[in-house]
Amino acid sequence: MWFQQTLTLKAKSRGFHLITDEVLGQLFRLSEVQTGLLHLLLQHTSASLTLNENCDPTVRQDMERHFLKTVPDNAAWEHDYEGPDDMPSHIKSSLMGVSLLLPVHRGQVQLGTWQGIWLGEHRIHGGSRKIIATLQGE
Repeated sequence: MWFQQTLTLKAKSRGFHLITDEVLGQLFRLSEVQTGLLHLLLQHTSASLTLNENCDPTVRQDMERHFLKTVPDNAAWEHDYEGPDDMPSHIKSSLMGVSLLLPVHRGQVQLGTWQGIWLGEHRIHGGSRKIIATLQGE
């Protein structure tokens, strides 16, 4: 079985957001897969996807502080057509990545106990985001 759909995430403020429920809640064919894989591709160059802590929100806050310090908005970026947060957003997106490949077993994504799917929103006003979800399995 192969199935593909486009998921839409609501606009979020700059920072890291736990989106596991928002993503999995839109995958209406997930329950049909006994053994398979879920591939998620974020279709944007100024945001990212990653797996990390799903319980303590201070981890997301610390992650945002780290990236604001490591890749600051106020550096001397040449690419600034869309504002001072544009080029830093591209760098953060490349560092973190825009896709995840997750195992599926008996209709459930097999995340670790403390793992959740995060959206890294690197723009101050990023808007809604699209993810192509490809589900394959039996």
